[in-house]
Amino acid sequence: MTETKLFYSAPEVAQLLGISVGQSYRLMRKWNAELAAKHYLVIAGKIPVQYFNEQIYGGGQAEKLAVANDEDKQEVANG
Repeated sequence: MTETKLFYSAPEVAQLLGISVGQSYRLMRKWNAELAAKHYLVIAGKIPVQYFNEQIYGGGQAEKLAVANDEDKQEVANG
């Protein structure tokens, strides 16, 4: 059974974007403030995967890109 990830942590965001963890925390604070302003529940140090994809990829093709990214990671890991 595959597990669907709901949230990214700051280190995961940093790795995905190729930025420092400090920069990812700054981005996440901004995004969490936007979500809080829309009355969503936010978790410090976490960002919903769906919201991350909308912010980075524009939403439409986000899930396809995320799947492709996961497949690329598996290919690299398998050598």
